[in-house]
Amino acid sequence: MISDFVKGKKKFDYPAGIQQGIALHRLIDSFTDAHPATKEAKEIFRHHYRLYSGAFIDVVYDHFLATDENEFAGQALFDFSQQVYNILNNHRQWLPDPFVVMFPYMKDQNWLYNYRTRSGTGKSFGGLVRRAAYLEDSSTAIHLFEKNYQPLQQSYRQFWTAVKPFAQREFESLRTAGNNA
Repeated sequence: MISDFVKGKKKFDYPAGIQQGIALHRLIDSFTDAHPATKEAKEIFRHHYRLYSGAFIDVVYDHFLATDENEFAGQALFDFSQQVYNILNNHRQWLPDPFVVMFPYMKDQNWLYNYRTRSGTGKSFGGLVRRAAYLEDSSTAIHLFEKNYQPLQQSYRQFWTAVKPFAQREFESLRTAGNNA
């Protein structure tokens, strides 16, 4: 959850388990950016959002993961979101300051759960625009998301079938390396 807030070698300021989580997040980000389905999906947003197209695809993928009944059937996503918020709250001392500022809003508005809805995804687009240096409007992103919903969902499916086993292998590799250190 905090990897995007921890730049470069700052990861070494954290305990080994958090360092492994940051490393895993970065590996998944690299895998995501290089995956053909992601490259194709980015093209939908690239004309309007250029380098930020990848960030919009991250939000799109979060939406489709949240709606994926194979991953989060019934109440599973709500329960998962509450568990994540409790873990984060119990480890506040390790949260970077910008994340600490954002966290109450994330928890109170249940951002993780609300990725499930199109309106929640639209709000996430708005948050992305507010935090971006050169963006001013999320309405185009919302329109592109709605207009290209099926192809974006297909990109997610192609991507998810590849990233899930990749992440599991990398997690085990990092954990094994940490145990051997």
